[in-house]
Amino acid sequence: MQETGETEERESTPGTVPGRPAAVWPGAPMPLGARFRVGPDGVAGTNFALWAGGAEAVELCLFDEEGGERRLPLTELTHEIWHGFVPGVRPGQRYGYRVHGRWDPWTGARWNAAKLLLDPYARAVDGSFTLPAEVYGHVRDWPHQQVADTVRDERDSAPYVPKGVVVHDDDDWAEDRRPKTPWADSVIYELHVRGFTKLHPGIPEELRGTYAGLAHPAAVGHLRRLGVTAVELLPVHQFAHEDHLLRRGLHNYWGYNSIGYFAPHADYSASGTAGQQVGEFKRMVRALHDAGIEVILDVVYNHTAEASELGPMLSLRGIDNRGYYRLQPDARRYADYTGCGNTLHVVQPHVLRLITDSLRYWVTEMGVDGFRFDLAAALARSMHDVDMLSPFLAVIAQDPVLRRVKLIAEPWDVGNGGYQVGAFPPLWTEWNDHYRDAVRDFWRGALPDVRDLGYRLTGSSDLYAWGGRRPYASVNFITAHDGFTLRDLVSYEQKHNEANGEDNRDGTSDNRAWNCGAEGESDDPAVNALRRRQLRNLLTTLLLSTGVPMLVAGDEMGRTQGGNNNAYCQDNEVGWLDWSLLGRPEWRTLTELTSRVLTLRHTHPVLRRRAFFAGRAQAADGLRDLAWFTRQGAEMTEEDWYAPAATVGLYLSGRDIPGRDARGEPVTDDSFLAILHADHRPSGFRLPGPPWAQSYELVLDTSREDQAEAPGTVHPGGTVLAVPPRSVLLLRVRE
Repeated sequence: MQETGETEERESTPGTVPGRPAAVWPGAPMPLGARFRVGPDGVAGTNFALWAGGAEAVELCLFDEEGGERRLPLTELTHEIWHGFVPGVRPGQRYGYRVHGRWDPWTGARWNAAKLLLDPYARAVDGSFTLPAEVYGHVRDWPHQQVADTVRDERDSAPYVPKGVVVHDDDDWAEDRRPKTPWADSVIYELHVRGFTKLHPGIPEELRGTYAGLAHPAAVGHLRRLGVTAVELLPVHQFAHEDHLLRRGLHNYWGYNSIGYFAPHADYSASGTAGQQVGEFKRMVRALHDAGIEVILDVVYNHTAEASELGPMLSLRGIDNRGYYRLQPDARRYADYTGCGNTLHVVQPHVLRLITDSLRYWVTEMGVDGFRFDLAAALARSMHDVDMLSPFLAVIAQDPVLRRVKLIAEPWDVGNGGYQVGAFPPLWTEWNDHYRDAVRDFWRGALPDVRDLGYRLTGSSDLYAWGGRRPYASVNFITAHDGFTLRDLVSYEQKHNEANGEDNRDGTSDNRAWNCGAEGESDDPAVNALRRRQLRNLLTTLLLSTGVPMLVAGDEMGRTQGGNNNAYCQDNEVGWLDWSLLGRPEWRTLTELTSRVLTLRHTHPVLRRRAFFAGRAQAADGLRDLAWFTRQGAEMTEEDWYAPAATVGLYLSGRDIPGRDARGEPVTDDSFLAILHADHRPSGFRLPGPPWAQSYELVLDTSREDQAEAPGTVHPGGTVLAVPPRSVLLLRVRE
């Protein structure tokens, strides 16, 4: 391998190794990564440690400010960890690795020391992945493409790839800084750091699109006024853009293409990328915590940005391809349970350690409060099948740090047997797509059986009432980052993804959407009024349901993506939140409704139960904690329960709430009757009389654009209440 020539001597600057050769002391094999510390004899420097099973040699590569490279062999090897302590290396130093070994793709061996590799434990990353041919371990333009991945490319990739940055971690996150919101009281708000802040007029322009922008009072203020308790950030681990997007002039906007599991994505930093992004991220977390808002990270540990065997060599592939990835029996190709070209081999102890070390780091040193695991079923696979006793789930369950934070599974992957909704063990909550589908179907008129809708509105006990799980195991959502926005759900029936450059083939075609009579934007006042009413119905249903509601940023103000249901590559106005919507009365009132319903939820424990409904009489008067009524005012029969219905009455008793408060007192609340009416015609609904109620006070009526217009209307029990077309009515019981 060709070595770089000597660089001329220059004065040392912080984080820069002088031109003369640097000494490498033995150092220590743990912790992994680059850790600045004071070494023997009080000498300051950095300890480097890299697990590289099967490698023949490892070189640490240090880069100066001009890009000059110094290669230092790591000669100490302990339990397959190559390590060394380099005196004088300080925070800000840019570095990478070259790993030597066999090139034999037919057996899964893909070592190529011509490629500079990112440290899997790098705490910060400086630079961008541009993916020219030099970044690939194989010759991309080999004439015989069917074997191109087997021919090694000898060109140096260092000029084209980002470098890790040495960072000094000195934060100790005190537990009392964290909001520690109980699961049952949580309301999640899924947002994109860049997209949420990029167009916000109240955020200084230089901070928009960054962690500092999300920490700004203008951004935090909106979250507080809305009433959410946690933000779930789309991926903020360092990620790379796919080659097929770069060739089309696009970028991976969502970030589900991780390559650095310890590093905050550098492009979201306003303060710099030589380690400053770490401090900026921490300040963002503190600002949100000070506002009582938890921070949950959407994390992608199921695959990496190195893609299939035809993908670039950026990190793990060149460190130990066979050790980090699941391979097919022929070992040349990858087992792909993710649809992204590769799958991390979580059964391997060093891979499991990488993931859990990363998780603990984000909790203990970066201050986050939980994680949503993308394609979590792929992590739960043992050798092949999804296994709820898998090493990954077992390690999480016993880890003293991780078992105390919020854990959310996307409970599926794309492999056989990968759909696992309802199967994850206690400690875990799950994205509940049964809820999404049932509520979408009800409000678009494709009525599910009352039984299915009933389970979804009350915590999905059919899925989660086992093993000590509670209603908050169900993360209820109607929309998420992938799919239509809520406004597009009532404005489009077909996806319109042409801007993605894939001939509209990408994205799901199963949208369960209804466009209210016109595809796309309309000038018809009646169509637009109906759409806004449907938005109010969907939001109100979500926020009144038992379980943990998840909102998507902008749904509360009518955000649209123009019918694009897969805007993963739209880092532009399509993907960004349009804050000007709040200046329009019709969308401002939608935001106000969302805040109003969330206030009701926070005020009334009957709307955020910690235990499933029993549905049985709890007292001599026969009153139950949960009852279902037809529009005739009669309790539903077994026949009603298994039939579709456009009108459903749901009675929630506030006197039968299990559990006690912090002082040991019984928890009691008002009782409520919710009426969901999906028909296009008005209807009457006979209000249940005693013992259910003497009278009812109208609290919410989604047929009204402005909820402040008619509060407090009282209706005696036994009378017929006029229910407007396509509406939700919420009534409080008056004794």
